Amino acid sequence: MILVIGDACIDEFVYGKCTRLCPDAPVPVFIPLKTIRNGGMSKNVQSNIKSLGFECDIMCQDKLVHKVRYLDNHTNHVFIRVDTGENGVEKLDSSILSKDFLSKYEVIIISDYDKGYLDEKDIQSICDNHPLVFIDTKKHIGNFCKNAFMIKINEVEYENSKDVIDTGKFNDNLIVTLSERGCRYKEEIFPVNKVEVRDMSGAGDTFMASLVCKFLKTKDIYQSILFANECASEVVQRKGVVTIEKSMD
Repeated sequence: MILVIGDACIDEFVYGKCTRLCPDAPVPVFIPLKTIRNGGMSKNVQSNIKSLGFECDIMCQDKLVHKVRYLDNHTNHVFIRVDTGENGVEKLDSSILSKDFLSKYEVIIISDYDKGYLDEKDIQSICDNHPLVFIDTKKHIGNFCKNAFMIKINEVEYENSKDVIDTGKFNDNLIVTLSERGCRYKEEIFPVNKVEVRDMSGAGDTFMASLVCKFLKTKDIYQSILFANECASEVVQRKGVVTIEKSMD
């Protein structure tokens, strides 16, 4: 059993078309054609884990952030994204993060989009009380996550925390995703096949979910990275935030 802890949202994709400009302002007139909604952020991690055949519980805020994207139905070009609900995200009740509670799960995934649900003390407490914690965080890396089993960040997040990372504390437990170039672990680059990218939304969530699921099955982080790369490469070829459909064999 896996537990995902972190901020969650509703991802809404409104697909439509624009064939003319507004007569009273130099902006396109958007005509909606269809709308797709699904759970995002930590809920997307959970969905991918379940799609891969693993049981997964989640802890997230009750009132979800709402992200609405307006896109061209043909080209997938994003006209605008409107986010609501980021102010006043309720905080996790950290009193339940006991060692006994966390020990019920094989792995803990922290999906921290830094919206307010988790603070650094919460993350540190989780890492101190469980041996297999995988972290994906938008916070600057610091001592609060030094006891994590594995940390996954992207290139921008790496640059933001480079002064701390380069001290050597995170040499063995840091994976840096490199977009279309794959990812880096222990200075080794794990490339991906070149594919047509239609939508990057949620790819990091898929990477984390598939990384953890493969690790539970193999206990081999290198095999897990290769599998996570494959899964992330597949979802970016599809529109919107989608769950991976792939065999674990």
